[in-house]
Amino acid sequence: MSNEEPPPEAQPEPEPRPRRRGFRTGRLEAFSDGVFAIAITLLILDIGVSATAGQDLGAAIRALWPSYLAYVASFSTIGAAWLGHNAITEYLDRADAAFVRLNLLLLLVVSFLPFPTRLVAEYIRQDKAEKVAVTFYGIVLVLATTMLLVLWRYAVRAKLVRPDLDDEEIELLTERLTPGLGAYLVLIVTGLFVPVIAVIGYLGIALYYIIPFRRLSASILPRRWHRKRVRR
Repeated sequence: MSNEEPPPEAQPEPEPRPRRRGFRTGRLEAFSDGVFAIAITLLILDIGVSATAGQDLGAAIRALWPSYLAYVASFSTIGAAWLGHNAITEYLDRADAAFVRLNLLLLLVVSFLPFPTRLVAEYIRQDKAEKVAVTFYGIVLVLATTMLLVLWRYAVRAKLVRPDLDDEEIELLTERLTPGLGAYLVLIVTGLFVPVIAVIGYLGIALYYIIPFRRLSASILPRRWHRKRVRR
């Protein structure tokens, strides 16, 4: 009889893991939300009165109206950008390296927005400086809204969106995210002559993207039509 042990059976080689098709979106969303939150918080830090304003505090508070206007316009713009970014990530199935980098470019512009906001607040009442400040402010706003559309168009083109989305939903979000470049161009030119009106116009554009006018009209118009039918 042989005392030799039988050779061990050959173990099957482990199957290679399937290569990941893209990045998970959880960390991207969390990081982006943090940048939006910080940028929108930094806007209020530039608003304040001097230490000697106690002698006439009411007048000092009223004199800060350019800061209030610039704050509301920038807050609304960042809020509109966050809503658009949130819609994109809701429709997103995965992300790739290019999408992550485009997202970083968007966050770069958004986090930069408090600087031109401060310029508008400080120089809105100075003849030549206010025109430069408002023009620079408008260019940054155009970059922010344009980068949001570029991010979404790339996601659609690279087929990063959820496969269960139909063309109508994609077109609707594309239309919603498309910035009014014509309106921005008109306001940038207006800022060279009447800077305050330009800033108010930027606020109006941001509110247009924030307020769901279509949903409001859809909920109001049927009631009016119903009332007319009842009167008849």
